[in-house]
Order: sequence, then structure tokens, then C-alpha cells
Amino acid sequence: MAAEVQPVAQVKLPARPLSLSPEQVYWRSFKTPVKHASPTKHGITHISQPTPSQSGLNNPSDYFVVSTGARIQLYSTKTRKLVKTITRFDDIAYSGELRYDGRVLVAGDETGTIQAFDVNSRAILKTWKEQKQPVHVTKWNPRDTTSLMSCGDDATVRLWDLPTDNSVATFRGHHDYVRSGGFLPGQNSNILVSGSYDQTIRLWDARTPQAAVMTFQHSAPVEDVLSMPSGTTLLASAENQVAVLDIVAGKALHMIKNHQKTVASLCLASQGSRLVTGGLDGHMKVFETTGWNVVAASKYPAPILSLRVITAGQAREDKHVVVGMSDGNLSIKTHLSGEQKVRERERQKEMEALLAGRIEEHDRKVAKLAKQRGAGWERRFRGRDYNGESADIIIEGNMRSKTDKKMKPWDKAMHATRYAESLDLAMASKQRPIVLSVLTELRYRSALRAALENRDEKTLQPILRWAFDNISTTQYAPICVQISMIMMDLYSKHVGSSQIILNLVNKLHDRVQEEVGRSQQAIMTKGMLELLIPEIGG
Repeated sequence: MAAEVQPVAQVKLPARPLSLSPEQVYWRSFKTPVKHASPTKHGITHISQPTPSQSGLNNPSDYFVVSTGARIQLYSTKTRKLVKTITRFDDIAYSGELRYDGRVLVAGDETGTIQAFDVNSRAILKTWKEQKQPVHVTKWNPRDTTSLMSCGDDATVRLWDLPTDNSVATFRGHHDYVRSGGFLPGQNSNILVSGSYDQTIRLWDARTPQAAVMTFQHSAPVEDVLSMPSGTTLLASAENQVAVLDIVAGKALHMIKNHQKTVASLCLASQGSRLVTGGLDGHMKVFETTGWNVVAASKYPAPILSLRVITAGQAREDKHVVVGMSDGNLSIKTHLSGEQKVRERERQKEMEALLAGRIEEHDRKVAKLAKQRGAGWERRFRGRDYNGESADIIIEGNMRSKTDKKMKPWDKAMHATRYAESLDLAMASKQRPIVLSVLTELRYRSALRAALENRDEKTLQPILRWAFDNISTTQYAPICVQISMIMMDLYSKHVGSSQIILNLVNKLHDRVQEEVGRSQQAIMTKGMLELLIPEIGG
């Protein structure tokens, strides 16, 4: 059932509290954050947890693994505390991975060395130095206790067997660094996948290593690849896009474009029904894996390099959200128990009703019980429900044939994803609340940059003037700052070529300087008052 097209909601100042969908409530229930700083001051490049064995054994490991600097750290899934540290590396360590039985750990490093460690004693069980360039990926075969793979900056993918001294197979075909890879799950575990900076994702068959069995072309260097549990669908991130690739059909099914900067890490959650992405824009976003719509989002204080949803128990329920950042901080948020199962059932029923086109009927039933509830599709998937977090849902072919006659021109352009046109129409209205509403909607859709790109001198002037006129107003200042930063990033090289634009930029600079001066005076006044307060009190 197609979603009803609604006008852009006008921003009201001050904004009233917004209700949250069960999906958002669920992800916001990961609380009691714990932060660990890397002792090496390096970024957290990799987070992993042993996957349950596909050979019939349960996963007995109570650890998840963090790679930072020249250390591999093991944290307890029960206490969230650092339990063990392995430091026997000559240089920066990458991709620490525990075998599914939790007894052996493997990692590569900057020198190209691959080492396997006994987890209990931390003794080195095996060392391979066949590769001479950094090895960023090591992965265990999910069905074999001695088989593992590696991906290196020498543009090769290699298969290893723990008892042997040399690689079992070498796969050549990439033309640049290979920074991501893994085994396909299930019966396809003899198939390897790799993603390279040559902008390709390649599948390899261990039985025929001479050439890749399938190749997908991406739009930029591939940062991470991830296989869905079915083994027939791959996810690959490159720059700010995540491609959904169908192995059976040999083509891309969907392209997710909800981040503003490079998507550095991918992982699955909720038993494979949710995709979680982390980007260099500091955003973590959650997608349902049927229509690939954003269902939740959160913001972190630094670029995200790695993330993992840690599971626990026989049912493999989501337990922790662990995020590694470029500033060396590791954030661990834990799901509160108690109402977890009730909320999980509620959000699953809601998602099933949404995908089946029965969301209105579902909401009517919920409204009778709860008196007041969010109203359907818009409440769940419009970015404004994230209280400032970026989100954008573009569903092609889902527009109604009869457009609402009450819709304004900027509304029509917005819903047709003509973002630049929508902003220009709002500016032409010369009404500050309308412009603010459109800019806020663009920010929520992660489309603000797209609306400001590819402008000439004529179309750039109204936006600069609007920022100049409103940057000193408290309610408008945040959005003015954001669009100013984006415009400077896009057009800083071309400002000098237009005297009109240069004058507007200078005026904006002077206005900002005035505001900075007022802030400094306010701080001085505050300091003097704080000196007087103790004397008055005495």
C-alpha cells in the first residue's frame, strides 16, 4: 500500500515533544553507556564477536574482541569490562577475530604478519609471514575449526589452514588494497567474498582459485562487506552508500544513501532482520531489511570506524551496542531487560503490519488500547521523529496519482525529491517559518547538502542572505551555521570569482564576529557576577 503524501510539516518554535515509535523506543532502550578509552590513543578499527557454529555446537564464548593500535582486547559480554589484552604485535594490529568455540584468536598487522593465539594462555600458536604488506582482514571459516582467510594490501585474498606453514590458496584479481571480506554462511562456506579499493566486490570459490566466480562494480572504494544470513544477498559500503547485491541474479537490488559521509562499518542485529551502519559522519543508523527503510538512528561525538551489536543467550538476543570511534573511545550501551520481550513483540507486529499494508488497521487497534499513539507510516519513517538525526526515505513508484490540491509548491518538489527546487521555492516565499521548515526537513532527510550543491551565483545569493539575516536569532542559529558550513565546503574555491558572493560572505563573517563579541561580553559579565555572589551570600 503506497504511503500517503503529506505536506512538509511547518516547524513550530519551540518544538513540542514528539512521540516515538516502538522501533525507536527499542533502540533508545540501549542505555547505561560505558566508555573505554584506548590506551594507545589509536582509533577503534574493528569489533567482533564469535558467530554461533554452523556445525551444531553452541557458542560458549563470553567475549567480544576490540582491535586498537598494537593491541587486541577481549571484553566480557556479561560485565562489559576488559578481561584480557594481547600485545604481541610488532605494529598496528587489525581484525582480531575469535573462532566460534572461543578458544583461538587470529589477527593480522601492519607488517603483513598473521598470528593465531591461544585465548587462555595468550601463547602464539601459529605465525604466517607470507604477506609483505598490511593485512586488514582475518576471518574464520564458520564451519571449519582450522580454516581461515585473509585480505591484504598486496591486493590478494588468501586461504589458510592452521596446521600448515603456507597459504592453501591465493586468489588474485583485485588491483588495489583489499580491506574487507569474509566467508558466505550456510552451505556456501567454501565461497569467499572480498571488497577492494579498486571499487569491486568479488566472490571466490576455494575449489577454483584461478579467477573470481562473480564480480560486482561499486561506485567508490569498498570499505566493508557483509553477507545476509540467507547467503544469497551481500551488503557493501562505499563512500556514503550501501549497495544491496543479489548473488543469484548477479545485480544490485537497492542502494542505501542515508549517510552524509563514508559508511565505515556494517553489522546485523535482531537475528538478521535489521542492518546497523556506522559512518564517518558520527551517525549510527538502523534499517529494516525488507524495504531498507531507516527505523532508528543515533549520533556519536566522533567518526565511527567500527560497530557491532553483541548478542547473548540461546536466542541470540541483542544485548549491547558497541561502537568504536576515531578518537580512541569505545562506547558500550546495554539493552535493559524487563520490558524487552514486550517491546520486541510490539515492534515486530508493527513492522509486519507496515510491510503488509495494514498499518492503519494496526494503529486503530493500538489507539483503542493506549488512547494515544503515533499515526502510521509517517511517524515511523519520517526523519523528524529522530529529534535531529538524519534520515531519508525514498520509495520510488510510491507516489499517489492524485496529488493533494492543498500541497504547496515546495511540498510537491520535496516529495518528488527535487530538493534544490523545494528550497528555492521556499526562499521565494520570503516567509522565515516556511524556509526554516523546509531546511529542517532537508536536514532530517540527509538532503541538505544535495539541495545546496551545483548552484550558480544567482541561486546561491538568497541562501547566503537568509543565513546573514537570521544567524543572530537564537531559534535559527543552528540551521544557519549548518548551511553556512556546507556552503563554505562546497564553494570556498569559487568565492573569489564572484564579487557579489564575496561581499555576502564578508557580511556573514562580520555578523558572526559581532555575535562572538557579544558572547565574550556575556562570559565576562558572568565571571564578575560569580565573584559577587559569595560576598552577597556572606
